[in-house]
Amino acid sequence: MAFSAEHWAFAFGVLGNIVSFIVFLSPLPTFYTIYKKKTAEGYQSIPYVVALFSSMLWIYYAFLKSNTTLLITINSFGVFVETIYVAFYIFYAPKISRVQTIKMILLFVVGGFGAIILVTQFLFKGAIRGQVVGWICLIFSLCVFVAPLGIVRKVIKTKSVEYMPLLLSVFLTLSAVMWFFYGLLLKDINIAAPNVLGFIFGILQMILYVIYSKKESAILKEQKLPEIQKPEVIVKDDNMNTNNKKFPELTQEQIIDIVRLGLMVCKDKVHVATCPHGTTCEAKVDETTPKLQTVEV
Repeated sequence: MAFSAEHWAFAFGVLGNIVSFIVFLSPLPTFYTIYKKKTAEGYQSIPYVVALFSSMLWIYYAFLKSNTTLLITINSFGVFVETIYVAFYIFYAPKISRVQTIKMILLFVVGGFGAIILVTQFLFKGAIRGQVVGWICLIFSLCVFVAPLGIVRKVIKTKSVEYMPLLLSVFLTLSAVMWFFYGLLLKDINIAAPNVLGFIFGILQMILYVIYSKKESAILKEQKLPEIQKPEVIVKDDNMNTNNKKFPELTQEQIIDIVRLGLMVCKDKVHVATCPHGTTCEAKVDETTPKLQTVEV
């Protein structure tokens, strides 16, 4: 039995739900790192606030359209998990970043979403209302894909991939593919169009990650400290073995210490004669002082 367009759309919708579920969970390593560091400094909250706002809009759009149950299921989970991410970020963020994040929430989630509902409910009716909300969803879906470009800029500037979530880039690309075909089969341009750009941005992020991760590994390899070499033995006599007693091997540092010790011993044996008239007298050296012998190498 051949599949119709609706069957294929349902299949891609299910796959889109699965991949998008992973997309929403992919930032978990990032937030685990924040938890270990006890600070969100260096990370941005923009992608998560925008994703929260976008999920809320798609739920609203899905209620205005028919045959969009799969949009409701995945975006309901998105609202739940993105709310946790934003709250977690605010808890560990520095004061300045915390204030900026709260302002964004008030601007997008409270003010923006509330204004969209009021305007579309009172100014538009029927199918036109769905079209208007659909175009708004399209615009902010593009913002979801464009938001990580701030991290891309930071990667290029610092030449480090520390703050780039690779898993997010990979699964955003896969998600864009699934939802593109879902929207295409349903003949819904508002769903299909933004995912074309999402696919392009996802590929760009993965390419940058590969390039700069290799450069970062090369830099770390060049900066690796040389291994400590074993001191070279400069005094060694293999013939001085008596009754299975071996002459100890001496390094250059040990010979210097022996010479210094010998000089200190000799200094203690020197007696300076004092002259009653303050004239300079010669120093008398103890005849019993042993003389240093030259060690042949």
